[in-house]
Amino acid sequence: MDKKYLYTEIANGIAAQIRNGILKSGDKLPSVRKLCKDHQISMNTAKRVFLELESQSLVDSKPQSGYFVSNILSVKLPLPEVSKPSLIANNDEPDELINKVYENIGKKDITIFSIGIPSGDLLPQAKLKKEIINATRTLKEGGTEYEEIQGNLKLRRMIAMRSLQWGGNFHEHDLVTTNGGMNALSFCLMALGKPGDTIAIESPCYPGILQLANGLGLKVLELPTHPTTGIEIDALKKVIPKIDLCLLIPNYNAPLGSLMSDEHKKEVVKILSENNIPLIEDDVYGDLYFGSIRPKCCKSFDKEGNVLYCSSISKTLAPGYRVGWIAPGKYKDKILKLKLLHSTSSISIVNEAVANFMKNGYEKHLQQMRKSLQNNYQNFTQTIAESFPEGTKTSRPQGGLSLWVEFDRKIKTTELYDLAIKENISIAPGRMFTLQDQFENCMRLCIGLPWTEEIQLKLRQVGTLAKKIYG
Repeated sequence: MDKKYLYTEIANGIAAQIRNGILKSGDKLPSVRKLCKDHQISMNTAKRVFLELESQSLVDSKPQSGYFVSNILSVKLPLPEVSKPSLIANNDEPDELINKVYENIGKKDITIFSIGIPSGDLLPQAKLKKEIINATRTLKEGGTEYEEIQGNLKLRRMIAMRSLQWGGNFHEHDLVTTNGGMNALSFCLMALGKPGDTIAIESPCYPGILQLANGLGLKVLELPTHPTTGIEIDALKKVIPKIDLCLLIPNYNAPLGSLMSDEHKKEVVKILSENNIPLIEDDVYGDLYFGSIRPKCCKSFDKEGNVLYCSSISKTLAPGYRVGWIAPGKYKDKILKLKLLHSTSSISIVNEAVANFMKNGYEKHLQQMRKSLQNNYQNFTQTIAESFPEGTKTSRPQGGLSLWVEFDRKIKTTELYDLAIKENISIAPGRMFTLQDQFENCMRLCIGLPWTEEIQLKLRQVGTLAKKIYG
């Protein structure tokens, strides 16, 4: 058997025993050596088994002691349902609700579980400040000149080098820098769509994408989406005749945190390419994986240049720096024309600083951040299991910043928001993530806050307020 599938098969067997209660919280698992002996596998394959289980937050490693079943109770919480949106394009945008939630950005007296960005406490702020100063010293004219249209050459080279991790194999000439991830998506939608065109997206979906598509006059068709594996492929096949373009977040989708398998990514790319439907891929969360290996992207399987790959550092390094990029494939000329028209140049000092940090400290920072986010996920789900109403369901992300919570239908999260904000707590009601009448009993929590006793107390307060509504 292929080693890749062998370690997955063994890991799935142990995971099933944990989820079925055969192995209980705190139980010690066989050592790496015993696993090798029992399954006739190499040390590397055995280690991959435990890394896979760690990525699912099912086991914890203890130095000098081995591996133990995780103490988190989230394994007992059921998964949210697969979404079932109408397959008719809809544009009922919840503007008032979105504005109400997003107006809390930057307010220091509010605990913000609602906005999907990492806390500054998880970011290397001192090192970034030094890189900004260094950039003003090393750039020609102190960074006051325009960059070339495609963007900072050093940054594009670093992005291209990092793409080798997931099979992107970019060249610096394949990339165009933008002013953040939403700017990248905006260029792609403007280049490919026209008012009246239909775009297929996941459901639920990041509110900014919904607002952007609506603002450009596109019809939005939401696809059924599994909380763990992403869009339902059969549903995509059925709507192919109706759509003109597609936008997906295959790696740790916001808000579900779902992760499409390589097989599904490959099939999606094939289906869309055969029908000459462009795919815009948003990969802003791809570097925030909890396991040992960064997931591939749809772009990894793109042979025709039909995938426009978009990403940024907004979720990993510095949201306020507004540094993003596109690998637009065969649509490069259209993207460059739009960039020239709308922004001409990216911010040279910031792009140079980010490029230097990517070269010297980015990977170490990401390793620390991924560990913090995984620990946060465990702490969040344990607190939810202990403090939220009976029947609560949660997603099981393997990376990213989002945790999706589904309550009993008696609990309306718009009402929960109003109660929580009076306690200086902001949540993101599920209705924000759709243009249809659904997800009224759901919410998204951002796990990008440093875990403290205060954060735990605030999360418990949300659970108490939910119980109050439930009665």
